[in-house]
Formats: sequence, structure tokens, C-alpha cells
Amino acid sequence: MQLKAENIGFKYSKDKYILKNVSFSIKSGEVVGLIAPSGYGKTTLAKILCGYEKAQEGKVLIDGYNKKKGYNPVQLIFQHPEKAVNPKWKMRKILEEAFKPSKDLLYKMGIKKEWLNRWPSELSGGELQRFCVLRALSKDTKFLIADEMTTMLDAITQAQIWNVVLEFVKENNIGMIIISHEKALIDRLCDRIVDLGKFKDELEDSYISEYNISIS
Repeated sequence: MQLKAENIGFKYSKDKYILKNVSFSIKSGEVVGLIAPSGYGKTTLAKILCGYEKAQEGKVLIDGYNKKKGYNPVQLIFQHPEKAVNPKWKMRKILEEAFKPSKDLLYKMGIKKEWLNRWPSELSGGELQRFCVLRALSKDTKFLIADEMTTMLDAITQAQIWNVVLEFVKENNIGMIIISHEKALIDRLCDRIVDLGKFKDELEDSYISEYNISIS
């Protein structure tokens, strides 16, 4: 199975693209690092790949998959968990909105039984992120995107979450995209690395050529 973006274009303002002619693909079982400086559209591309944003140009394809109604086969885990949950729902409802995880997964992720009856505001950032990660680990997930997933967490929590996620990805032949500024993490975990910056550089070079702009 393959997740593929073809010639993606996207702009927030009328005249300036943040993504232009971006093509990207990942196969089942691959772990791919996506790198670029801040402002180069990494999170925007992630949202487009999972359907949270609609590309203004190009298309996203998932071959060989009949999408199950109500569940997105491309799951995105954000950096800030408090922005990804409904503050009016208790954690059990937030977690089981997608699927009901096994007791084994709950244990591996370090989620305590009493946390399930708490509100999001009653949990720390690390505790809340454990829920956000776990609810993406359904067997209906075909591709997983981790956007700075553990940046805000302490080292022990980071290690625990990454161990669980990578084990799950391997066991279920899931394709995974890791977005991170931590080069050591990318180098250690990824099969290959895609530099989104090259598309931005090509876009800027094209703009300079088209309008005969000189830079010093």
C-alpha cells in the first residue's frame, strides 16, 4: 500500500505559496523522516496528507484501500495534545471515540485506569499526549504521522512512547512519517529522509527568475 501526494500546492495568502509542486510518497512498513526549517510547510503537508486541510493544487492518493466509514486510515499526532482533544469530554470518551484499545496497550502506554474518568484539564501534558498517541494506534490505521510528537515531553516519557509506537508500527506494517527538528532522532529511527526545504528553495528560485528579482 502507498500514500502518495502529487504536485501539492497550498497557500494561506493570495500571492504566496507555502507548498508548491510538492510530491511525496511512503509505502506500508516504511519509516520516513520529513525535515525542513520552521515555516517550510511540514505541518501543513501533514494536515493535507491526513485530510485535515485540502490542497489547492494536486491530490493525495491511498491505493488498495477501501476507507472504513468513520475512521481515517491516515492518523496525525500533533505536538500539542491540548489542541487535539475536546475539553468537554472525559478521557474515556476521547480515547474510545476511535476504537477501544486493549488493556495491554493501555499498560504499555503507561495510562492509569483512574485517568479515564478525568477531564483533559486534569492531566499533565505528558499524560494527555499518551492518550492522543494511543487513540491513533488502531489496526485500521494504515499510515501514521508524528508531528513533533514528543518534543514537549521529558526524556523518560519520550522513550516510552517511541518504543510503543515503533513496536506497533512494525507489528502492523504501518507506514510512518516522523516530523522533527531533532536530527539524531530522525537519523536513528528513519529508513530514509525527505527534505521539504528543497521544494521551497525551488519555489523561491522560480519566483526570482519569473519576476527578474535579484538578491544579494
